[in-house]
Parts: sequence; structure tokens; C-alpha cells
Amino acid sequence: MTVRFTERELDIMQVLWDRGECTVSEVQTSLDDELAYNTVLTMLRLLEEKGHVSRTIEGRAHRYRPVVEREEAGSSALGRVTRKLFQGSPEALLLNLVNQPGVTREELERMRDLLDRQLDEGGDP
Repeated sequence: MTVRFTERELDIMQVLWDRGECTVSEVQTSLDDELAYNTVLTMLRLLEEKGHVSRTIEGRAHRYRPVVEREEAGSSALGRVTRKLFQGSPEALLLNLVNQPGVTREELERMRDLLDRQLDEGGDP
């Protein structure tokens, strides 16, 4: 399943992934930007229509929870980035990643360990 989020949707999903089930008010207060209650409600309804969140009714409030896992969204986004920016080459993506400013030696060593482990297990993700 291809999962795509706008920046604002991703902000809301981040709250749900971090906190679990939330009401509109709880999402609203957890966002970095100040958004109107109705804006957050509209975004949650759109996410529900897309099948990315579900809701349960709790009294007068509705509680929203993520249906799409963070890892699934990340994998989908990474696939799009690899196809569109790196001509489908995971190697080009990795080269760009390891050359980013701020990547520490320890992080590079952990990445190498992950690659070695993947190769030892047969090379297929």
C-alpha cells in the first residue's frame, strides 16, 4: 500500500504515533503550530477517509488512532524518494545519506554493522 501524507497530515500522524489514541483537542495541543480545532478536526476526518486513522466515539468526543504504522509510512516515503530523487538506486540514496553533515563515526559504524548483518542473512530485506 502506498502511503502519502502532506506535511500537515504528517504532523498529526506524528502526534498519534507518539501518543496513541487522542481526541481532536489532544492532537491540537500536541502540535507545534497553533491550529484551530476545526482545522485539526478536518485533517483527522481526511486522514480517516484515506484509511490512515480510525476513530471511536467516547461520549461526545471522538478518539482517533493511527491505522498506518510509522514504519509503513517511512518505507513508502523512502521508496518514493529513492525512485524520484535517486533514479531508483538504493546505493545512491545511501551514498547521499552517509555524506550528510553531522553523521557521526558511531552512526556510520552502526550502519556498516546493519549492512554486514543484512549480507550475512542473504542480502534480501
